[in-house]
Amino acid sequence: MTTTYAALLRGINVGGSRKVPMAELRTLMTGLGHDGVRTHLQSGQALFAADHGDEESLAAELASAIEKHFGFAVDVIVRDHAYLKAIADNCPFPAAELEPKQLHVTYFSAPVEAERFAEIDPGAHLPEEFRLGDRALYLYAPNGLGRSKLAEILSRPRINKGLIATSRNWNTVVKLVEMTGA
Repeated sequence: MTTTYAALLRGINVGGSRKVPMAELRTLMTGLGHDGVRTHLQSGQALFAADHGDEESLAAELASAIEKHFGFAVDVIVRDHAYLKAIADNCPFPAAELEPKQLHVTYFSAPVEAERFAEIDPGAHLPEEFRLGDRALYLYAPNGLGRSKLAEILSRPRINKGLIATSRNWNTVVKLVEMTGA
């Protein structure tokens, strides 16, 4: 059975470093035996269909191929349509009422426990807020991610230790659901 996935690549094509041209990435992924390979934007989203493997093995396979081909390591998270749709459907914030730049999802490579974020005082950062989901964190940042003090705290290495974490704005979250469902 073939499943459609999104591969989320962390930290590529930002600030002129770690360049991964999307056409090359598509060719690389096709060479791994994936079907229907497409990319979205330049910031690290690739869609593909596979009839083998699971999310973790597909992520590891792609990360290894990227490092071999481009010469540097890239963290990769792979998620299927059902997961991406559930993340969008279960958003604890009123997504339809917010500007997409105000809402973000950080996808994690593994489940996260609330204890990991215990040192963060939620009231100290209002009106910014975050909520945990299934291997994800939802962040409401009314002034955008670039100005968010809470986002800065949430991205600290000691909080995300042992995890791959990569964030997407709400427009991208919705687009990934749409593209993997087609």
